[in-house]
Amino acid sequence: MSHQTPEDANHHLVQSEDPEHPANLIPSLCAKFWNLGWVTGTGGGCSIRNDDLVYLAPSGVQKELMKSSDIYVLSLAAQTDFKNRTYLRSPPVYKPSQCTPLFLAAFTKRGAGCCIHTHSQWAVLVTLLLETRASSSQGPGSSNNPRLFEINNIEQIKGFGKGYTKQGNLGYHDTLRIPVIENTAHEEDLTEFLEAAMEEYPDTYAVLVRRHGVYVWGDNVHKAKTMCESLDYLFQLAVEMHKMGIPWLSDIAETLPASKTA
Repeated sequence: MSHQTPEDANHHLVQSEDPEHPANLIPSLCAKFWNLGWVTGTGGGCSIRNDDLVYLAPSGVQKELMKSSDIYVLSLAAQTDFKNRTYLRSPPVYKPSQCTPLFLAAFTKRGAGCCIHTHSQWAVLVTLLLETRASSSQGPGSSNNPRLFEINNIEQIKGFGKGYTKQGNLGYHDTLRIPVIENTAHEEDLTEFLEAAMEEYPDTYAVLVRRHGVYVWGDNVHKAKTMCESLDYLFQLAVEMHKMGIPWLSDIAETLPASKTA
């Protein structure tokens, strides 16, 4: 349940000439995500936190056609219950996104500044591959854990931070681990499972949802976007690697010939 403001209230919160203002950035980002096939058919979304204010894309809107006037705004400090939310500003039409409590979890549990949700085909395919590999006990170089995507020794892994208690980004030889949660009939019901995955994997910046998509967050828009793009690249690569029988996990020291010395 959500409580909305009167139709004419607080429109100034989404009115700005600054292209970096959250109300302008969200439509711009969602249009780019639509071109990438991440938010097809009104699916997916994006939210940005600016201090206490949270800006959210609405539900049921074509993401490439979204305008700043379509954006919802709420106060993070004023939310005592994610299921009963009060909005400072609501558009005249549309409904609040069912992704909202999951976005809020990223902001409150991780102190994120931006959270992106995509329905990327590559994200969905990876969750299906994990499910299939586990049931068939196939997939060399994999833990065959259907609830965890793992990959290492790929350059694009450097696009990810090491974690919230560590400085810098992951390295080429590091293993990137993204937990997988099961899908639910209603998106809001994913919240507790997303939070549980955050607890189990405190350094993760993303959570996959089986047969659904992925949530990715970062300290700011730049970092969240970088990690989302890097992750989608890795998902696509993982699908292609699977087709060719190439393991997602490997020990480079064992697979490559020893270096020659002068």
